[in-house]
Amino acid sequence: MIYPTARAVLLIAIGAPVAAVLAALMPNLWALGIAWAGMLMLLLTIDGLIAAKAGNVQLAAPKSAEIGAPLKLGVQAEFFGLMAPRMVSGNLGVDDRLSDNGRVEFTLMRPASKERMYSGTATTTPNRRGEGDIGKLWLRWKGPLGLAWRQTSTKSDQSVAIIPNISAVRSPTVQMFMRDSVFGLLARKFRGEGSEFEALAEYQPGMDRRSIDWKGSARHSKLLAKEYDTERNNQIVFALDCGSAMCEPIDGLPRIDRAVSAALLTAYITLKSGDKTSLFSFAAKPELSTPFLSGSRNFFRLQQDAATIDYRHQESNYTLALSALSQRLKRRSLIIIFTDFTDPTSADLMLEAAGRLIDKHLVLFVVLKDEELSEFIDKQPESAEDVARSVTAQSLLDQKRLVVSRLQHMGIDVIEGAHKDIGTKLINSYLKIKRRGAI
Repeated sequence: MIYPTARAVLLIAIGAPVAAVLAALMPNLWALGIAWAGMLMLLLTIDGLIAAKAGNVQLAAPKSAEIGAPLKLGVQAEFFGLMAPRMVSGNLGVDDRLSDNGRVEFTLMRPASKERMYSGTATTTPNRRGEGDIGKLWLRWKGPLGLAWRQTSTKSDQSVAIIPNISAVRSPTVQMFMRDSVFGLLARKFRGEGSEFEALAEYQPGMDRRSIDWKGSARHSKLLAKEYDTERNNQIVFALDCGSAMCEPIDGLPRIDRAVSAALLTAYITLKSGDKTSLFSFAAKPELSTPFLSGSRNFFRLQQDAATIDYRHQESNYTLALSALSQRLKRRSLIIIFTDFTDPTSADLMLEAAGRLIDKHLVLFVVLKDEELSEFIDKQPESAEDVARSVTAQSLLDQKRLVVSRLQHMGIDVIEGAHKDIGTKLINSYLKIKRRGAI
């Protein structure tokens, strides 16, 4: 396909007023305008015909990519002809999961050598999980005179699976922690604030005084303390609310994706610690329910299961979801619930459903801090709309704090923080619960 460049259109447009002036001064020269336009059209056609032609066009795309992480797509194209283009512009039509505007722009640069293969990279950031389809690949380049664009398109049937982001798991901090952690792959005892009695040991400064065995100390004429072994093989359930409230974005990504990343980071630690781990998601009804898995070798399976958690623009039914979860659990478990409180009515139903869980299980709520609401409150108002927005944001935060306070009065721990810190806070809470033997 050949069409004019901006330079060609400008030159043709300049010829019109010049021809009008000549026709007014010398009527015999009126045909010069038509001749000018005809000459430019001829040059434009010749420029497009002698321009280089595209040969083999290849697109290299990975099979999968993590949400929120840069995704690089490699493009190569071979060109034939005497007049090789200096630069080739490209446009790649993609699914909305891969790009907000449905396209990715890139540039193919001319190689330093005399090779005919041009190459370049297109970078985008996936914003939703699922299968991201790649559509047509468009390339265009100018002719040697700069008057004509030559364009070609290639259809691609490739797709990229957008999976949850686990970059935090690969961070040096977590890897260092797991290397030095007492919950490693080696079969070793961790004596401390567990639940299973292990042995009596001579009391040392720094030990909990409540662990002193007074009868044993009197019998042996020295101060002895009880040591406990931290119990393994606990059941940990990550319950993720994927309803409409959790589909709202935080820093460019939906809340549910921030929650999935934090859940997977903690799941990596729980699997390494020898505990059984399961994922559970719900919206208007229970959605995903994986079997309990143990061992770090099953972390990839958890990641694949988490990728299937869909975005549901529905009100969450806490009563149905938590009742179904309670019926599934046959023994005491740690249930970590990721959710957000939208209105007092749904919050009351959630509190009622959570109250039935704490009789048999240990429940922990995780709430992502809404930094956008805080910005509305802290912003200096400049108009009536700013005041109304600030008052509404303050009301929403007050409602959330009230629900958090009611949860804490029921004996349920609540972790609240920014999405960047929530994973670390959750890991610390889990390790604290495990050392205490509270499960």
